[in-house]
Amino acid sequence: MESIRAALRDWLGQRLEPEPLTWLDTTCAAIVSGAPARRFDLAFSSAARRVGKRSLDLNAAERERAQSLRSGWRPGCWTTEQAARVLLVLQLPADDREAYKPRLDRSFESADMGELVALYQALPLLPHPEAHVARCREGLRSNITPVFCAVAHRNPYPAEQLADDAWNQMVLKALFVGTDLDPIDGLDRRANPELARMLRDYAHERWSAGRPVHPELWRCVGAFADDAALKDLERCLRDGDEATRRAATLALAASDDPRASELAQKYPVELPAGFGWPDLTGESK
Repeated sequence: MESIRAALRDWLGQRLEPEPLTWLDTTCAAIVSGAPARRFDLAFSSAARRVGKRSLDLNAAERERAQSLRSGWRPGCWTTEQAARVLLVLQLPADDREAYKPRLDRSFESADMGELVALYQALPLLPHPEAHVARCREGLRSNITPVFCAVAHRNPYPAEQLADDAWNQMVLKALFVGTDLDPIDGLDRRANPELARMLRDYAHERWSAGRPVHPELWRCVGAFADDAALKDLERCLRDGDEATRRAATLALAASDDPRASELAQKYPVELPAGFGWPDLTGESK
């Protein structure tokens, strides 16, 4: 934990002016020393005004450091406000789990949207990870897209802690609210037959309503393609736009069924060298 705090402090130290940095250092020291809860609450709520919302924009070495400290941790797209708020949260005394969780819960319950985003971004860094599953699921139920994405995107916590039912609902909701799937950490590793079925049902609902289907949907279907799924993928190859046909081709490549290879040969789609799922959206994990 100390090394993660040190990394956040280093990155902020290179991006903040002396005055906000002094405020942050002083506040962190006070929290660690046992300052009253109100000191943390005031600092957490005023962080945006104190340190600003400049993009953290980590360089390659800094991103590599983040990965070495915590697998799956990707704070490169955070802002200085978010990084400062996470750093403040990580100062809270956590040795006593019975006292720590209620303290954290109070922050979640009183947070505005920006504060919630930072709190959910902090999930993979918090002590006692198994204690925050219900809070994670609550964030995924949010109808506020930035809050949902703070949990679902570039966050290793859901893939590590959620059961399949909650995981599947998260992936489906990502499509429902119009966000990409590629930023979901562990997407391919956590794919499963029930998720494939749910996504196909959703695709059929969209088709029936005359609405487009996000090409990434098929990413979680290919490895579990049964007869019905292969028919859906054939429809994508036969009638889909370029992105959909490319997605179907990638999905078929994940299947061990010989019929998948036959379909790919029947409807050949030329993919650029090294083309993969992130290229469909331009998103990089």
